[in-house]
Amino acid sequence: MQSIYAMHQKSSDDIVKEEKFLRQSIDGIYDLYLIMLSLLIEIRKKEIVFLETSSKKHLATPEEKNPNKKFVTNAVLQLLEESNSLNIALEQRKINNWSMNDDYILILLNAIKKSDLYSKYMSKKQSSFAEDKEFVVALFSELIAPNEKLYDYLEDDKLTWVDDIPLVNTQILKQLTQISEQSEFKVTKLYKDEEDKEFVSLLFRKTVLNEVELAKEYIDKTPNWDADRIAEIDTIILKMAICEFLKFPSIPTKVTINEYLEVAKEYSTPKSSIFINGILDNLVKEFQTQNKILKTGRGLM
Repeated sequence: MQSIYAMHQKSSDDIVKEEKFLRQSIDGIYDLYLIMLSLLIEIRKKEIVFLETSSKKHLATPEEKNPNKKFVTNAVLQLLEESNSLNIALEQRKINNWSMNDDYILILLNAIKKSDLYSKYMSKKQSSFAEDKEFVVALFSELIAPNEKLYDYLEDDKLTWVDDIPLVNTQILKQLTQISEQSEFKVTKLYKDEEDKEFVSLLFRKTVLNEVELAKEYIDKTPNWDADRIAEIDTIILKMAICEFLKFPSIPTKVTINEYLEVAKEYSTPKSSIFINGILDNLVKEFQTQNKILKTGRGLM
């Protein structure tokens, strides 16, 4: 949707170039995911260095000589650092953001150590795996993900990440919550399978190449709306949804409608979802009457 909107704004008809940028933007989501995971590893490493340096000071205090290492021995943080899956992905994607921007690691580490969450966790010398996991989940959700300086850095690094950050953070939290002491942490895939990957290009191309025809399907269904008054985002959402109705037989109509209503709520006007829902509901009934919708597969009723 955003890529098609960008094409409109630039009055571009270079579909190959725009599709390439779309692909790069989606690949960037995976880089962001790895960057946020590596953040947890780098914070732990920075604290290890701090503890070692403090213990070697000429006038080190007893506490500095024999520090509480509960944070750096946290079982979940160690699982992340020891994950072959994660380390291979970081190497393959050449993720080294924090080696060049370790000031952000220090900012986050200082914020963590000043928090009540950290104080409470460190107050007991020992903990179970479940307690370690609970701490890391809270650490990520309450202190790392909402950090404004981190958000500003990510936004400056790649503008397309602004909309991707919540998606990535939600996925990481889900994985942290499900992490197990008995198994290695494994990074998630960007695409479910090759069909999932191909869907991106197909939906983009079929919508862009058929915009005029797709628009004709809803233009006369909006008698109370001048076509020029319909928000441009809404017209794109309608075209994409109609494209799925007519050209993607394996996608249930209910799924299509629900997905695009969520997109409308997030990116368009307050009343857009109601307007779009009414149009799509009427179109589905009309298409079914005309036998235009031919869905196949399971769960499509």
